[in-house]
Amino acid sequence: MKPTQSCPALFISAPSSGQGKTTVTAALARFHHNQGRNVHVFKAGPDFLDPMILAQASGNPVYQLDLWMGGENHCRELLYSAATVADIILIEGVMGLFDGNSSSADLAKLFNIPVLAVINATAMAQTFGAIAYGLAYYDSELSFAGVIANRVASDNHKDMIAESLPDDMAFYGALYRNENYSLPSRYLGLHQAQEISDLEERLEETASALESENWNLLPNPVNFTMAPSIQHSTSLQGQRIAVARDSAFSFVYQANLDLLESLGAQLRYFSPLNDTTLPDADSLYFPGGYPELYLNELAENAEIKGEIQRHSAENKPIVAECGGMLYLLDSLTDKNGDTAQMLGIIPGKAEMQNKLANLGMHSIELQGGEVRGHTYHHSKMESSLSPINASKSQRKKGKPESIYRISNTYASYMHLYFPSNPNAVAHLFTPST
Repeated sequence: MKPTQSCPALFISAPSSGQGKTTVTAALARFHHNQGRNVHVFKAGPDFLDPMILAQASGNPVYQLDLWMGGENHCRELLYSAATVADIILIEGVMGLFDGNSSSADLAKLFNIPVLAVINATAMAQTFGAIAYGLAYYDSELSFAGVIANRVASDNHKDMIAESLPDDMAFYGALYRNENYSLPSRYLGLHQAQEISDLEERLEETASALESENWNLLPNPVNFTMAPSIQHSTSLQGQRIAVARDSAFSFVYQANLDLLESLGAQLRYFSPLNDTTLPDADSLYFPGGYPELYLNELAENAEIKGEIQRHSAENKPIVAECGGMLYLLDSLTDKNGDTAQMLGIIPGKAEMQNKLANLGMHSIELQGGEVRGHTYHHSKMESSLSPINASKSQRKKGKPESIYRISNTYASYMHLYFPSNPNAVAHLFTPST
């Protein structure tokens, strides 16, 4: 029999986006953290921003769970590993409970994790019960823990909501309407955790609100089984990879960094915004982020730009995703029409748009096989460089993303999920002749 580890767990979902899943998950994480518990939080789907908030709330790194992007065994491995050390596991869902191919419900059912539904109670009373009933009984295979009401107007409103529920459905309480509980957002989602100056105060206030709802009991334990071990045929042993990490380049999966280290790479970090020198490195990794919000700082840091350009001139590998790719272009224009000179490693320019340019789960064929990931951006790019390939969208009518390669520099709008194919990813960071 496979080794099994038991740990209390909850899957926090909702009827749709915008119901308050992140607020509730972060509040629960901080509440249990304040009780002295080791809290491990996961985020369903490819999101980067929610995990930043959840990591600060819990005190531990947050990993993404996606059955299409990472696969069942990878998700199983992450959950089992967390269960060996955690006192409680919380998983924040994506979109609505049943939305998407590989939905939150699919994840919850596969690992038998009970679902706590967050429902925004604004401008409703008894209809709250109808929505809760539908979520609970739409799929008989789903384990349903109960509901929590968000943005409740008053004690009387809370009572009406509680009375609307079936007798056998647990009501976990309410978060009252309070702007201090909400989290600021922009076009790609929530603000980054380091950008919210009063995030600690918001987390503590929301956690205290849950404490008044008698959240002292842990959820029921869930049994997590160990996944089969996987041997990688390639290695990055001894390779030094410098990773761009600051407010302009922060969209990186923790699992990506773990994978590089498991292949033997030594990771060093630097800030294109603030540093003037690169760490000694064989390869550079530029994740996505918000370079358009820091045009002047990036353009005016001539010292680090020169170091990166010399790295490129020496034909050392560079891997750049989305915002990281924009930094490699000749120029970038923000939504206000302001343009700044970037690195000029990839010929071309990009301009921010007022609407979404592309979104969805994608895969690409690289040396070593298929790598999966996702794309989500509000900019359009023009380049004289011919793409070497294009990604394939998981959706039938999805728009592919161009894949660019010049010498040992790889770039695309697509955010790669490295664990989906470690061998192919290793090739990206290995210089070719």
